[in-house]
Amino acid sequence: MALISLLCFGVFLGYIGRTSARICRPSLIEWLITCFILFAGSVIITGYCLSALDLTGNTWAWAIAVFIPPAILSFIFGRIAPQTKPFSPLTMAVSRWHAAQRWYVSGSVYLRFLFGTMILSVAIIGITNLLLVLFTVPNEWDSMTGHLNRVVQYIQRGTMAHFGGTNWNIDTYPKSVCTIQIYSYLITGRFENAFKLIHHLSYWITLVCVFGIAQRITKNRLNASFFCALAFALFLDFLMQAVTTETDIVLAAYLSCLLYFLFTYRVTYENRYLYLAALSFGIAYGHKVTFTLLLPSVFAVMLYTVFLQKGKGKKKEIVTLSINWSAVFKLGAAIAVCFCLWTLPTGYVKNIQVFGHPIGPPTSLKHQSIERATSNGGYRNLFEQGSRNVVRYAYDFVNLDGLRNVEIGRDINRGMRVPLVWLEDKLRMRLDEETEFSIIPFSFERRFEFFNGNPYWGIFGFALVFPLLFLVFFGIVRSPAHWFLAVALLLHFAALSYSAPYDPWKGRYFQETGVFGVLFLTLLFTHTYSLEKSGYSIALKTYAGVITVTACVSALLAVFLNVRCLPFDALGKPSAFKMERIAMMTFARPDITKAYQTFDRLVPDSATVALGTINDDFEYPLYGKHLTRRLIPIRPFEQPLRPIPPGTDYLFYAKSDTIALFKPLPTDIRLGTDTTMKGMIVKGEDYYLRKLK
Repeated sequence: MALISLLCFGVFLGYIGRTSARICRPSLIEWLITCFILFAGSVIITGYCLSALDLTGNTWAWAIAVFIPPAILSFIFGRIAPQTKPFSPLTMAVSRWHAAQRWYVSGSVYLRFLFGTMILSVAIIGITNLLLVLFTVPNEWDSMTGHLNRVVQYIQRGTMAHFGGTNWNIDTYPKSVCTIQIYSYLITGRFENAFKLIHHLSYWITLVCVFGIAQRITKNRLNASFFCALAFALFLDFLMQAVTTETDIVLAAYLSCLLYFLFTYRVTYENRYLYLAALSFGIAYGHKVTFTLLLPSVFAVMLYTVFLQKGKGKKKEIVTLSINWSAVFKLGAAIAVCFCLWTLPTGYVKNIQVFGHPIGPPTSLKHQSIERATSNGGYRNLFEQGSRNVVRYAYDFVNLDGLRNVEIGRDINRGMRVPLVWLEDKLRMRLDEETEFSIIPFSFERRFEFFNGNPYWGIFGFALVFPLLFLVFFGIVRSPAHWFLAVALLLHFAALSYSAPYDPWKGRYFQETGVFGVLFLTLLFTHTYSLEKSGYSIALKTYAGVITVTACVSALLAVFLNVRCLPFDALGKPSAFKMERIAMMTFARPDITKAYQTFDRLVPDSATVALGTINDDFEYPLYGKHLTRRLIPIRPFEQPLRPIPPGTDYLFYAKSDTIALFKPLPTDIRLGTDTTMKGMIVKGEDYYLRKLK
């Protein structure tokens, strides 16, 4: 059965590849990007349709139905943007491989050292991460409470309809990524780690997009393009999510596809890229509501690539003020269609019906929105607190993340930041004293869990990207493309700072900002003072070399010392490959590990369990190794207690929260939560199990 479904999966991938070759121009980079966006778009819209037919958990319905959307898209593109140059992706891949070898050999000794160090680091990280994806179970906090919890519920229920989950993310979070995870899980013969495949694939596709965008900006300079792609592969917040089921890395992939198609349109003026950009836009917005914060940034890039005409100056390209109204209309109309097909069905409309808001219930809005600032001083207070967040995040960026996973790195990092701490104190910014617009208060010494599991960009960010950004923004280095990218990056940085309270986990949200930021590294190869030249650029070469080597070491340490998913025994903890399943899944809450292991031992895999749990409780580990236990939430988020359904075998509840709802019985089994454990981000509940029949 699993072999047949895998065969169907292979045939579908082949069909996606063939269809993409009919849509895009003869380009290996473009073909890969088109394959990804066509794959995601086809699976997502298939998932919506199967959910309406109560076939979400049917493997064979998925295996057949996914062929329909790409067939329709192929027909549409064949009419509105016909491809006149068919090509063989395999032949082109062989050709590009030989070209890459010639490129590397032809470089100077310095460039071969620089690129060799980066390629080796990325290769080691890539192989390690792939093994972690395939052979370790998911264990991210949001996945244990929400993301994967609801995926299993949808499979068991046969539909993605609203059902009232314990965690508010279950019902309110857009469902597009669920469709891809469900398809990946079912079509691979119910392989649990397939839930991670779209996230891991997003890592590599984003690198392909960054390479392609850099090619468009630099007019095919290979050194600049390879440096950008390899550098982004070492951005710590980005590479850390490649082994998780967190959603930000997938949004970064969709955004990078959108930017690639926009920049390619500026080079070719072919309408197909407007329509592909619109498809990427609809998929990205349907993936996560935080894409709203990217809208000003995307609009800034659209101004440069689509809306404003390009002209020719005496020496360089210039941007004219004349507007390309035809392109504006086509892009706008295509976005409207794709928004209706790939954004609205993902759950925003249902949220309005249930909660009166497209995002979710009022509690979640007050917890993670501007209301926390505007409710106490209005928009003036929001400006003050948001501006304070700008500085907080700027301070967080200036850290040797990765390196400070070891003691000597922490010492160097602390010494490097002494002037910044002194400056903050003298300016009396009160970054760590004001807490009204913070989820967790700012600290100059972030907790180990925060910088270990959720770093920022690392040394590339504060030592190269931001200096180049400000040189461009203030006109010291002139490049129209990069000036608009600078505006886009700063708009997104501001949006993250002013739209929600400060959160030390926010490093993951800056992945999308990084897609804009990494493109500034092309200036190292296109400016007068270039790394490609000899002589007077020795100082720049030395500086860039030290930064690059440090970034490589930081990235390797970030992966090998990631306590959430260790590839080897380190820091007094066992390798993720050796950890018992429940212990791995409850890593972030070790005080509940024993209780969950006891539950797993006592409750059969086929049992039906009523859950008297709360918003922060881990529910995903309770489904069992084969995800076959049926869990029924009886305490939906902000809803009254529901009766235990007939036929339920067990009741799982937390004594401290449900003592007023369930009267504990002498026969109830205390599962063994360690309520004395200190230093928990969220303290575990005292869990009990009751046998009902």
